[in-house]
Parts: sequence; structure tokens; C-alpha cells
Amino acid sequence: MFPDGAAATLNRMKLSGKVALVTGTSTNIGGGIAEGLASEGAALVCVDTRAENAADCAHYIKSTGGRAAAVTCDVTDERNVIDAVAAAREHFGGVDVLVNNAAIFNKKGVLEMSLDEWRRQLEIILGGTFLFTKHVAKSMIEQGRKGAIINIISTAGHQGEPNNIAYCTGKAGLLNFTRSAAMELVAHGIRVNSLTPTATDPMESLERAARWGRTARSGEQLKNAFEPFRKGVPMLKLPSPSDYGRAAVFLASEDAGMITGTDLRVDAGAIARYWAWNPSEPLP
Repeated sequence: MFPDGAAATLNRMKLSGKVALVTGTSTNIGGGIAEGLASEGAALVCVDTRAENAADCAHYIKSTGGRAAAVTCDVTDERNVIDAVAAAREHFGGVDVLVNNAAIFNKKGVLEMSLDEWRRQLEIILGGTFLFTKHVAKSMIEQGRKGAIINIISTAGHQGEPNNIAYCTGKAGLLNFTRSAAMELVAHGIRVNSLTPTATDPMESLERAARWGRTARSGEQLKNAFEPFRKGVPMLKLPSPSDYGRAAVFLASEDAGMITGTDLRVDAGAIARYWAWNPSEPLP
């Protein structure tokens, strides 16, 4: 990650000297974003409820010359969140960039989902984002850091997907949470934006898992499962986690210094597509 005599290279990196905390650092979207931020010079605090996700992500970043720490945390437990922010300050002095990515999938509709399942999914998506935003923002303000907060949405938060009621609701809620938090924190020099992924090409996630030392899995079945999604987006190509990583770098950097309260969609045109148009067929 950092070649010999890299002082000049570090100075050119968009996030050199910054500390980024990412929640939900699996080999998929969170891992891709963490690696993207690290590639531009940020020190990473890798946070996940699964210890192996946090540890593997941090270990890989350190193995490539970066700085990283692993923190196991339940994002719905305020004490855990406070301790995670404290760990970031202990390891690297504070937090400049927060990426709220933690989520769970439980694809059930309003007729079959239990109230406990509904509460748990929203508690992670909305509650976890609220707690980390609250305590990271407090830390930024206390230290006088003009930081950036990025909330990860989903195309499901913009559209009405059936049989995915809590996930769609939670992600949609994050859109206005982002706008409200942006208005509240702007006076402190903290920018708050969101980033919308879509169905994500699974191949990079499998490659990342192999790099992180996990048992390799065949990707053919996964690739086939995502083929309908690929055919449904106007670009006829699904984004990869590294695409989201580059977008997160932009939102976290001074390149986006005048952007707050905005959603950046990295969705291959999915949300903009006219509903009756099939991108896999020629235009009439």
C-alpha cells in the first residue's frame, strides 16, 4: 500500500493523516469501503459485531502497509458504541470519517415479519447509525475535528421492494436522518452525506475473502444468482465494493468539501431507470 520513499505519495493521498471508522466490515460492501479509505491514507477502525470480520479486515489493511485496529461491537448497545469510539481515540487519536454501514438482512414482508424481527432490523439500521453518529460527532466536536459522516443506504431505500419491509423502511429512514443530521452538525464543520449502493457484483467479495485468508468458495452459483440484477440496470454491469470505496473516499475528502445533506448513488443507473424500459433489450 505504501511504497518505499512514500512521503510524496502520502502527501498526494486524499485522506492522509485521517482516521476512518467503518461499521460492518464484512468482505462485501464494508470491506470494500474500508480498503478504499485505507488506500488513500486513512487509518481504519474496523467495527463489526462478528469479531472475525473486524479482525480480518484490520489484519489485511495492516499487511499491506496501512494502519488499522479491530473493534468488536454491537451497534445497538450504547455502551459498546461509546467504547468503540474511545478505542478509536486510544489507537489513533480520534475519528475524522465515520461510515455507518452495519445492517442485517431479513427478507420478510409485512404479513409474515414478527414485531421483534421488525424492531431488531430497524434497531441495527437506524439505531446503530443514530448511536455512532451521536458519539462520533460528540468526539469530533470535543476535539475540534471537521469530520465527514457517510450513511450507507440501498436502492431498496428509494423504491418499494416487496417482502423486505424492515430493510426498505430502515434504509429510507436513513435518507432523511442524513439530511437532518447534516443540518444540525453543519455549524460544527461536520458534513453528513449518504451513499446508495445497489445489488453488488459478488465476485470481488469472493476475491477479498480469499485475500483475507478465508476458505475459497466457488462464485459461479452466486454469479448466476445476480444475473437478473445485472440485466436490469442501465449500465448492464453491477458495481463492486471497490466502486463504493472510491465514492466514499470522495465524500470523505476535501473534494466534497461543499457537499452535505446529499445522497450519492452508485447504482449503475438503477433508480433513474424508467420502470417500463428493459435495459437488456434494444431501444425502440
